[in-house]
Amino acid sequence: MEILRTYRTSLILIGAIVIGGIIGLVFGPAAAVLQPIGQLFLNCLFMIITPLVFFCIAASVANMSGMKRLSNIVVGVIAVFVATSVVAGVIGIIGFLAVPPLQGADVEAVKGLMGGDEVTQGSVGSQIVGTFTVSDFKDLLSKQFMLPLIIFAGFLGFVATRMGEKGASVINFFNTGRDLMLKTITYIMYIAPFGIGCYFAATVGELGPQILQGYGTGFVLYTVIGLVYFFGIQTVYALVAGGTSGLAAFWKNIIPPAAMSLSTCSSAACIPINLETTRRMGVSKFVSDTVIPLGANIHKDGSVIGGVFKIAFIFALFGREFTPGTILAMLGVAMLVGTTMVAIPTGGMVVELIILNIFGFPAQALPILAVISTIIDPMATMLNVTGNCASAMLINRFVEGKKGASSDGTDAPPDAADATSVTADATPDAEPSDWEPYPESPTESAGIK
Repeated sequence: MEILRTYRTSLILIGAIVIGGIIGLVFGPAAAVLQPIGQLFLNCLFMIITPLVFFCIAASVANMSGMKRLSNIVVGVIAVFVATSVVAGVIGIIGFLAVPPLQGADVEAVKGLMGGDEVTQGSVGSQIVGTFTVSDFKDLLSKQFMLPLIIFAGFLGFVATRMGEKGASVINFFNTGRDLMLKTITYIMYIAPFGIGCYFAATVGELGPQILQGYGTGFVLYTVIGLVYFFGIQTVYALVAGGTSGLAAFWKNIIPPAAMSLSTCSSAACIPINLETTRRMGVSKFVSDTVIPLGANIHKDGSVIGGVFKIAFIFALFGREFTPGTILAMLGVAMLVGTTMVAIPTGGMVVELIILNIFGFPAQALPILAVISTIIDPMATMLNVTGNCASAMLINRFVEGKKGASSDGTDAPPDAADATSVTADATPDAEPSDWEPYPESPTESAGIK
């Protein structure tokens, strides 16, 4: 019974996904009738994402204890995000070069999906500007412009720390807003299992025919590589970040965000549950509130592997051989896919056009890459979301030292119910505000532990 209580959240979410998957397989495209119910749940999350990210980033920066910690987390974020992206890219290259993704497929049938219209893209300069800035304040209120919002919120938090006593009320506003948003998620999570099940049923029903249309081998290969990365590489990350206790904390808590990411195919929708999950893994609020929203936008290990998949697929489609130079270019472009470009609105299309342009393929092949994006989206999102949890643990080790994750609560709160007992004395090197628990665990208060 203790095991059931501990893993109740995971079991409920997995059960919802399994039931939804069965419905999708049995009823096929007809399961799309459930999509509006699942979309209702997603829309509820999307409505709260923008203010949640704003307040989490602003509060995290405003509460930091000096420029040294800011520099530490910046260095940690860059080092960890780049290193994990390289690892993901290399694993993808090894897998897709060993087993060509079009092996045994009808190449001509796949080529038949190519469009007839030319597709254009803006200049590199305009793409960079569009990545980090918006032309109007109202655009910051859209989840499509999350990276500019993060930069804006971080800058406001920094300015608040420069105002001295005058900024105290503003910092308090940021803290209260963050807690308010997290409390709101408490109520949204009541419909999580039902919404996730319906959305996944519709997704499986619609994707089935596409997977069989010449993409089966690549889909299976991507899934295998993804599972190796999830169970193997992320285990190594957790072990490096927190030793055996960190490893236990990671696998005790990672299933709920993995389940939600598989069903929703949205990294943004998983930001709330990732914030809760990383806190349970022992990551300080300072690190979690900064890394999770940022990682959801610029750190996507699953998308890096997906970038390798697209390049290997298009090479196989046109019968082109790989050289050492093209392999290095493949790694670089794949990392671009998982870092900056995907943060742009319609960023997937921009990246796919860049892939075609860099390697000299016709823009008419864009629909083929778009289909790949669709069929690998669930697994790619799961790797993106869970990879950010593992990365947050690594960055926490770099910023906070050996206080890291703990599965027994000695260093960090494994459960929201136990979190209130964590004090500055329990983590002598951390500031009390950094280890203060979130006001309430969304899934627990919704009856899902």
